[in-house]
Amino acid sequence: MSQTRIHLRLAVPEDVPILRELIEASVRGLQAQDYTQAQIEGALTTVFGVDSQLIADGTYFVAETRPGATQRPETMKSQTGLMIIGCGGWSKRKTLYGSDHWTGREDALLDPHHDAAKIRAFFIHPDWARQGVGSMILQACEDAAKSAGFTRFEMGATLTGAKLFGAKGYVAVKPISIPLANGESLPVIHMEKPA
Repeated sequence: MSQTRIHLRLAVPEDVPILRELIEASVRGLQAQDYTQAQIEGALTTVFGVDSQLIADGTYFVAETRPGATQRPETMKSQTGLMIIGCGGWSKRKTLYGSDHWTGREDALLDPHHDAAKIRAFFIHPDWARQGVGSMILQACEDAAKSAGFTRFEMGATLTGAKLFGAKGYVAVKPISIPLANGESLPVIHMEKPA
């Protein structure tokens, strides 16, 4: 698919209901090969979801396209009339991962001269996986973080996302095990990249 059909914009609070649907579809559709059903369910209620701070900070992007003949136009449709097919952002705050319902949040601001910008919360609709959407969002995030003075990036990548990020120059630093509310744990990978 041509990337000219995909447009990026900053997310707005009105996108939150659609983003919730997108995140659930992405996690259930794309992460089943890397995580158990119990890990997925626990992650959806503990750590995965919308981070409204990213939206408020103006650092969260959505990828949109016109609904095609094969897509259900009534789903994932934003107020612009376009279909949201992916999302992701970067952060100037200490939190490495987690949504609004994650209890381990640290909202203190980072110092771009010393700290790495956080690449955060990437979710792509399964119908649009491996078609360049994540790469477009990642490039927009890196460009915006560089413009804000950051010279390094880091993330807590899911096992699924680590494949894309590794191909984009991110290097695994250490494994992280996130405790989930249902007693499971979610393995993710702390990854870093210089700007």
